[in-house]
Amino acid sequence: MTDLASELAQFAKTSNAWPFEEAKKLVARVERTGQKQVLFETGYGPSGLPHIGTFGEVARTTMVRHAFETLTGGQIATRLLAFSDDLDGLRKVPDNIPNKELVAAHLGKPLTEVPDPFGKYPSFGAHNNARLRSFLDHFGFKYEFGSSTEYYTSGRFNATLLKMLARYDAVQKIMLPSLRAERASTYSPFLPIHPRTRIVMQVALDEVDVARGLIAWRDPDTGERFETPVTGGACKLQWKPDWAMRWCALGVDYEMAGKDLIDSVKLSGAIVRALDGAPPEGFNYELFLDENSQKISKSKGNGITIEQWLTYASPESLAFFMYWKPREAKKLYFDVIPRAVDEYLAFLDAYPRQDAKNRLGNAVWHIHSGEPPAPEFIAHEAGGKGTAISFAMLLNLAAVANSEDPAVLWGFVRRYAPAASPEKYPRLDKMIGYAVLYFRDFVKPKKVYRAADEVERAALEQLSDALAALPAEASAEDIQTLLYDIARPIPRYQNFSAKGATPERPGVSNDWFNMLYQVLLGEDRGPRFGSFAALYGLDNTRALIADALAGKFLPATAG
Repeated sequence: MTDLASELAQFAKTSNAWPFEEAKKLVARVERTGQKQVLFETGYGPSGLPHIGTFGEVARTTMVRHAFETLTGGQIATRLLAFSDDLDGLRKVPDNIPNKELVAAHLGKPLTEVPDPFGKYPSFGAHNNARLRSFLDHFGFKYEFGSSTEYYTSGRFNATLLKMLARYDAVQKIMLPSLRAERASTYSPFLPIHPRTRIVMQVALDEVDVARGLIAWRDPDTGERFETPVTGGACKLQWKPDWAMRWCALGVDYEMAGKDLIDSVKLSGAIVRALDGAPPEGFNYELFLDENSQKISKSKGNGITIEQWLTYASPESLAFFMYWKPREAKKLYFDVIPRAVDEYLAFLDAYPRQDAKNRLGNAVWHIHSGEPPAPEFIAHEAGGKGTAISFAMLLNLAAVANSEDPAVLWGFVRRYAPAASPEKYPRLDKMIGYAVLYFRDFVKPKKVYRAADEVERAALEQLSDALAALPAEASAEDIQTLLYDIARPIPRYQNFSAKGATPERPGVSNDWFNMLYQVLLGEDRGPRFGSFAALYGLDNTRALIADALAGKFLPATAG
């Protein structure tokens, strides 16, 4: 182990960042077993198109994997298996696909035997698997892909399937108490695939023949009796026993799951023990909700798709959203995007100022596997102190310019920093592209300006006069100080409970800045106003104030 790796490992041992807390469970597991390799797994049900929740599980597991490698100094080999349950029978036709009639004709068959409604792949399962892999590859995840169909048919699960058949009564004893009486009366962990119709059959078993490694059952429509081997892909398992079988057969050491699967994790863990195995480590994350606070679903297609997020924001912002507070339920809809972008940028900005120990608690360390990029700062003049440009600021620049053209926003940037260019600031260039699209689709349709009252009008006129007295090259800090100085004497905006406030020098309440956003920008909140004015330009800001006071942004009233 190198000195740097050793130092990081020591810092990691005391870090309370959640990926390290999870990785410590694996360190304890390795110390108990003496194993030299750790297998991480994420599961995916390809009954619908891949969604952001799928990405979140892979991203979070990757963060735990890297935390474990840091704790162990890279001395224990790791693998990440992204596993697709594509032998599952298709239970219903997803809402968000074409050619629904084509798919409906194959309900009940394994997903890898259902035609692809998009006409691009050999099956619907193959199509959705390809979509998942393409996305994971786009993000640069290091993983292996596993297909349930391939693992079953190749015989890779045979030994564990035969063991589960031998422990049939023990598995039933675990599962039956969790089921309703009606289902329990016919429940079997083994689901034979009908040799003629190819339907994955939910049927009671006539016989369990351990010696011959098969099950016997009857077709409920014809009464015909079949004997089906449990090996070679002729049948599959119900999903909770299947989960347990996979953990046992592959030796999975870590798998996380949503909060809605807590009971399933317990049942599958009990089945693993019945097979003489050890359940993996893991934790239960909270669910993602759509704009109506409903759980997002692959088949419903609610919430945001992977492609939609990446239309309006960077992959890193999505990774940040997944990192932040995974045990809290989070709304996953379009209005969370700007905040995710700017919080990611704030952590990226803080990273260079932190020591090695505190960097391990910074989200960007986990998002970028210990190697976050340098933040981008735009300097007003050569050698000057740079400023970071937020997504919120770009949205407001687009709003005041009423433009969906990235070149217009770059014009403001170059006015502030003449040497700036897309080539020098590629991350900013991409963010500008995202911002104009987000402004067009979500900000512009919802902007609501309000008129200033007498107190606000007087304050804005005073602000305009004060801006006129500043030099054209005034810094964002100078403008921000001016904003406080204008508001401080106005009783409406005084805040005596602010830190450091005195009767002679009160603090300034957020009501002052909220007013600026509402009257000038048509928003309830916005970026740091001093930075906005510096980037937009003092003359432009004064013109904005004049237009607002003249009522140019207010809806016309009938005369």
